[in-house]
Amino acid sequence: MTGSADETEALRHRLKMAKRKAAQDAEVASKTILEKGLLVVHTGNGKGKSTAAFGLLLRALGHGFPCGVVQFVKGGRETGERRAFERFSDLLVWHTMGEGFTWETQDRDRDKRAAEAAWCRARELMDRPDLKLLVLDELNIVLRYGYLPLAEVVAVLAARRSDLHVVVTGRNAKPELIEAADLVTEMSLVKHPFAAGVRAQAGIEF
Repeated sequence: MTGSADETEALRHRLKMAKRKAAQDAEVASKTILEKGLLVVHTGNGKGKSTAAFGLLLRALGHGFPCGVVQFVKGGRETGERRAFERFSDLLVWHTMGEGFTWETQDRDRDKRAAEAAWCRARELMDRPDLKLLVLDELNIVLRYGYLPLAEVVAVLAARRSDLHVVVTGRNAKPELIEAADLVTEMSLVKHPFAAGVRAQAGIEF
C-alpha cells in the first residue's frame, strides 16, 4: 500500500515538474536579447547593497572580465573586500575616493570636490573599451546630497557603451536613476545587530 502511494506521489511530482519545465522553457525562449549591458541599482535601508555588488564583481572576474570599482563617500578604513580583490589586480582597477561619511567630514565643499573627482574617474573608466563591469559604490549617497548633477549622471549612465554593466549602490536611489535602470533591488531592513548594541565588525561590515 505504501509503495503504491509513493509511486503515485512520485508520478504526480514528475508530471508537475514536467509542466513547470515546459512553461519555463517557453518563457526563456521568448527572450530574444542574448546580451546587453545592464544598469543595476542596489538601494534600500537594509544591509547588503555593496556586498551584493561585490558578489557580481567576483562573478565577472571569475569569467576573466576586466572590471572597475569607484567608491564614493567611503574613504580611509581598510576593508576586507579591497584586500581580497587585490588578488585580481591583473583584471581589476579599484579607486577609493571618498573621505568618509558626511557626518565625519562636516565639510560640504570638501565632500563635493571628492564626489566630483570620483565621478571624473568613473567616466574615465566607462570610456575604457575593454571594461565589462563597473561598480559605483555609494553613488546614490552623493546624488542624494546633491554633490553631483543628477541629470548629468543619469544621462551619462544611460549613454554608456552598450555592453558595459554598471552597478550603483547606496540608500535613497533617486527616482530618475531607478527609471533609467534595467535591474533595481531594494534591500529591506528587518533586523540589524547595531540596534542591539553590536558595533560594525571586520568580515561583516568591512
